[in-house]
Order: sequence, then C-alpha cells, then structure tokens
Amino acid sequence: MSFTLLYIEDDGDIGSVVSADLIQRNYAVRWLRSGEGAAEQAEGCQLAILDVMLPGLDGFTVGQRLKRAYPKLPILMLSARSSIDDKLQGLQFADDYLTKPFHPEELAARIEVLLRRTGSSASGELKLKHLSVYEGENRIVHAESGEEILLTGKQFQIFYYLLRHLNQIMTKEQIYEAVWGELYMEGDKTLMVHIRYLREKLEIDPATPQIIETVRGVGYRVRG
Repeated sequence: MSFTLLYIEDDGDIGSVVSADLIQRNYAVRWLRSGEGAAEQAEGCQLAILDVMLPGLDGFTVGQRLKRAYPKLPILMLSARSSIDDKLQGLQFADDYLTKPFHPEELAARIEVLLRRTGSSASGELKLKHLSVYEGENRIVHAESGEEILLTGKQFQIFYYLLRHLNQIMTKEQIYEAVWGELYMEGDKTLMVHIRYLREKLEIDPATPQIIETVRGVGYRVRG
C-alpha cells in the first residue's frame, strides 16, 4: 500500500531527485515549493518532510503550525544547517532531523522508522475519506458507522491494486491484467461492472464517487 508524504522543498533540483526516489519506493508525494497551503495539503498524509530554508515562512514555523493542526503527523526536518542550536530548535516539535547532504537510502530508512513508530507502517491504518483501511488485516471499515465493508475477492484485488498506486492513474489494461492475469480485450465490460459494484460498497454516493475516480478514456485512480 502506498503512503502519502507531504514534501516541502524550494530547490527544484533537490526536490525533483528526492520526489522521484520516493515515488520509486511506492510513496505518493505532494511536493510544495513553499509552506503556503501546507496545512491543507497535509490532510490525508502520513508524514511531512520539511526543508528549513524556505521562501516566506521558514520550515520551523511551517512545522510548528503543522504539528498544531495535526498533532499525530510525524515531521522530518531537512537542513544544510548542522549546528546543534538548529537541531534542538527543530526537535522541539519535529520527530527527526536530517542534515544535508544525505543519501536517499538514509532518508528512506528514517521515513520507515517514523511510520512504524507512529503506527502508520504497512500493517497499520490508512485513512481514505470516510474509510479506514487495515491492509495487514485485510479489513475496510466505514470510519463514521464503524461497520466493516465486505468485498468479494475480485473487488478486494482491484481496490488494493489501486491503493498500491495511490493518486496514480491506472489504465483499464493495467488493472485487468494485474487482477485477472490475462490480456485485456478492448470492449470487455468485466472491469467496469466490478468497479460499479465496488463503488456501491465503498462510496457514500456511488453516482458521484469520491474514492474511485474515473479518468475518462484512460482508466481509474484512488485519490489519497
């Protein structure tokens, strides 16, 4: 299952490299160039990565505001400033502090540690709109009513395939071939029928789906 990370970095070169590496590791990344809109973008994220030196509000200020808005959101600070005073300032609210330059493997390892520590590891809970998804237990629960949503085998496979590619548009061919293990034949309505039944179970209003989005002429995606 993919987890969504909020990443705030104003340097385009560094941001591109780090984002690409994290996406390759199956994370969904919301990359911002400044702290503007950070609180809104943090909703639904499992972790925030903040550079200290940002245009406008600095990373310390942005991080403190995020922690107030989302007390359980783990925050990892990044900075080229290695002085002990800077680290202590960051660690007053952040959960970890990594000095630049760093190796992508170290960043990935620290992210995984923070996710495990906060119960957001692969076997933990993923909040998705009105759903609580527990991949390790193969359970989906309606967060408001507390009722468990039971899926058929194929519905389960389709939904979890889309979850593993959270926020990515997956073609009908990709989904069908991953779930059924056969080549997709143009015009086959099997997947469409399964998506319709899946929406009837997962969506508050299947006519206006908020979980499984149709991308016309391409396929489907689940938004985090």
